[in-house]
Amino acid sequence: MIWVRKSLSLKPRSRGFHLIDNEIVNAIPELSQCSVGLLHLFLQHTSASLTINENADPTVRMDMESHFNQFVPERQPYYRHDYEGDDDMPAHIKSSILGVALTIPVEAGRLQMGTWQGIPIHA
Repeated sequence: MIWVRKSLSLKPRSRGFHLIDNEIVNAIPELSQCSVGLLHLFLQHTSASLTINENADPTVRMDMESHFNQFVPERQPYYRHDYEGDDDMPAHIKSSILGVALTIPVEAGRLQMGTWQGIPIHA
């Protein structure tokens, strides 16, 4: 049995949904030694989020971004928190809606997600 705890620093990204599967797997080579287990990801950021979604067609991530920008619009008169710009409070709301943690099964050294699933971060 192995337990591995790591803190990762992801590369900076522009606003939007970006796949981070490869970045995570490459940063945790110990995954290849895991016959069965769980990968728990926790994002220590208050205005970004994690999700599991489409990994093949980039238009899904574009549509997700478009939807969330309509669902949680910028520059609302009731927002008080805008210290870092017009997208500051909407980013906090999106993070609360999508969440900052994922738990993914691991088997035979690989993440056990569906064929078309990936891990997008919303920045």
